[in-house]
Amino acid sequence: MMKRIFTFILCLFTFGIATAGFAGTITVSSLPELQAAIDKSAAGDVILLKNGVYTSTNDIVVRKKGTAAKPITIAAESIGGAEITGAGGVKIAGPSAYIVIRGFKFTHLSGKAETGEGSSFCRWTRNIFETTGEGNYLTVFGSDQQIDHNTFQNKNALGKFIGVRGTGKQIAERLWIHHNYFHNFSQQRGNGAEAVQFGLSGFSLSSSNSIFEYNLFENCEGENELLSVKSSALTVRYNTIRDCKAQLTLRHGNFNQVYGNYFNNTPGIRIFGDDHIIYSNYFENCNSAINIGNGGAEVADGAPLTSHDRPDRVLIAFNTLINNKSNITLNPRSPIGLGATAVTIANNLIQGGDEAALIKGPYVNSKWEGNVIFNVKGPGNIPEGAYRTIDPKLQRDATGTYHLSAASQALKATGNYPAIAFDMDGQPCKMPLQVGADQPSTAPVKAKILTPAMVGHTADLK
Repeated sequence: MMKRIFTFILCLFTFGIATAGFAGTITVSSLPELQAAIDKSAAGDVILLKNGVYTSTNDIVVRKKGTAAKPITIAAESIGGAEITGAGGVKIAGPSAYIVIRGFKFTHLSGKAETGEGSSFCRWTRNIFETTGEGNYLTVFGSDQQIDHNTFQNKNALGKFIGVRGTGKQIAERLWIHHNYFHNFSQQRGNGAEAVQFGLSGFSLSSSNSIFEYNLFENCEGENELLSVKSSALTVRYNTIRDCKAQLTLRHGNFNQVYGNYFNNTPGIRIFGDDHIIYSNYFENCNSAINIGNGGAEVADGAPLTSHDRPDRVLIAFNTLINNKSNITLNPRSPIGLGATAVTIANNLIQGGDEAALIKGPYVNSKWEGNVIFNVKGPGNIPEGAYRTIDPKLQRDATGTYHLSAASQALKATGNYPAIAFDMDGQPCKMPLQVGADQPSTAPVKAKILTPAMVGHTADLK
């Protein structure tokens, strides 16, 4: 499955760089001219809107097809130089394909930017989203889309920065969302203010086979859920969540993978649903770091898809937890929770903070092994024999995160975990594994804690 996803990403990458080869460039200086140029466009055309501020009264609708080699590019004259405000946004309607939207600043009404049902292989890149009022900044219905190097900022209303949807009961598939900067989402009253919502309960049993990676969240607290996953088979990796008062939540769905992410001063991750793999993540100054949901119902037994589905068969392994107010938790549920079943907690490195694990609910058929704790208040509910107390002798590196040092010894992992493929630096894991998120390797570093300069609409521009 992952091989097919990477093949899709290679196709999207090829599509992205193909924008350099085009048939003709059309420069326009008004929104009516822009719409007319779009309506007449052909594969390979580049349509440039001259820099300036433009007030829309209607949506700008794209219903065209480019090709992988010759996409249709609709762009600002310079990155951030053309601003579209007013009542209408850009809507890519089905069956559009191979459309690139690049370099705009969108300050129009929220809920007006979308890739519609039936669209495919479209890309939003190098844009600034700061739309007004309630609603999503960008909504994605179509499959095979790329959303990269955008800045989503300064939201103070209900709605999402990005809302991922689908068609019928099928979530949008094979999305690649990467290198975006999400920042400054003020706290809202009520539900419906996630920074990113990936699906809805009705989509949750469908597989997305999408990748959400290398995105940075800062100062987002619209509600308690930050990235709310409501689909199955999503990979969330190499993202940084810093100074956000909201959680990455596996709310509905199964078979999701969360690895190589950096959590700093946030409520960490909360887990519902089945067969997830949570590994090689780095948590520092979080409360809590990893929260195993206390299930309210069992979807596999016929409970509504909107339920807090009991976590079953979840692997939580090879994570590094540093100085968190609380580390691994399962909290009480009123009146009675179903807890979690068959959860494996193995080879995590927990240094500093409260008890290593506090389980306050039903927790049957669990497996604990190989964890290392140091300078915590105690093991908590980790059973005797499933942990060692060792100073791991970690050191902060130039990025400010703790890694293994030359003095780190006696951290050999316990058990066999072939699903652990990459460490917190994005380096391939090789046997024998060490406890925690960092593995000794001479391979190139592919991931690290992100800064604003590494993401968003101006990242890597020369």
